[in-house]
Amino acid sequence: MMKLARAIHFDESDMNVFHSPARTGEWCISGGFEFSNWGQGDLEGKARQAFSNGWLGVETFGRVTFVAVTRVEQAELDQIAQNLAEHFVQIYGAPSVEAALGVAQAEINHMAELCEEHAPNILLTVARELSETGVHESFRIITPQETQLEALAVHGTLDD
Repeated sequence: MMKLARAIHFDESDMNVFHSPARTGEWCISGGFEFSNWGQGDLEGKARQAFSNGWLGVETFGRVTFVAVTRVEQAELDQIAQNLAEHFVQIYGAPSVEAALGVAQAEINHMAELCEEHAPNILLTVARELSETGVHESFRIITPQETQLEALAVHGTLDD
């Protein structure tokens, strides 16, 4: 059984911070490859937000802040690889879907490795930094208990 992660939203903030937000429930990968040729000058506004902590949805190719680990079926993995390979052809000029499938599979495998040790419904966040050697990604695990506390901390109101 393989695991991958789906986009999850707690509020409308992703709709405001990303140029193109991912759809709730769509499969996601890190998507750090999008930033491989970026420099400090590219890190402004919504693009900076996508770079800093956006996962990449593999249906809309929008970004999302939180993903939840869940089981994925082989047929879904095949479709994700196909979508990603087509994206590589359309956006990055890969010579063909067939040629791009290996790279797409590697991106999916990277995400699956990230998810495999976590129980379903564990949330993950990504943080990226631009360093001398390129893009550095780090990942944080958020348990459901932390999510409830975080939601209260961010969205709670105090009545006077």
